[in-house]
Amino acid sequence: MDLSFLKWNGHASFLLTLNGKNVYIDPFNLGAASAHADIILITHPHFDHLSEKDIARIADRKTGVFVPKDSIGKVPVGDVVGVEPNRHYSFNGIEFNTVPAYNKVENRIHYHPKENGWVGYILDVNGIKVYHAGDTDFINEMKKIVTGLAMLPMGGTYVMGVDEVIEAAHSIKAEKVAPIHYKALLGKAGSKEAEQKFLANVKNGIILKEEGEPKYSF
Repeated sequence: MDLSFLKWNGHASFLLTLNGKNVYIDPFNLGAASAHADIILITHPHFDHLSEKDIARIADRKTGVFVPKDSIGKVPVGDVVGVEPNRHYSFNGIEFNTVPAYNKVENRIHYHPKENGWVGYILDVNGIKVYHAGDTDFINEMKKIVTGLAMLPMGGTYVMGVDEVIEAAHSIKAEKVAPIHYKALLGKAGSKEAEQKFLANVKNGIILKEEGEPKYSF
């Protein structure tokens, strides 16, 4: 699978090059020389996913910014569109779907409540479907997802631990599955251990290469 269109900026932040356009998902901790955004997709309003500073750095009034409806007022610039789960959207020739993202484990429900309507995204990039799950537990809706690459949040506390990610990876119909969101939560040693356990238990698992030096704390 050729993933040359995909750049992992760290944490849950990605840049995808699609039809000559720059599509960011949850831009966070970007460098000063980051490319201009044609489209920005925000999964939910937590500071490490909806970063007003980073959006202002890469966007202008023509940038399409898609954000859950409860967070529209937090976007500092752009052509802002409110989204909700299980919908299809398009902007400037780019099409994508939203999927639910929420916690269901009892001690995590308050971090990402289902009723907030927060989302993950599925895009078709050069014939490869890419699923960015947002911040979520392993939820039943994942069992219906068919994708080329699934990017799942790992790290525990706020999202799935490694065992839950392994379980989710076995349920999603994906060609490749990669963990994201974990290095700041687990640190260098913990991240390495989690990666090894993930790869040992997920036959189609991969570890994405993070752009530049890994960021192990916010």
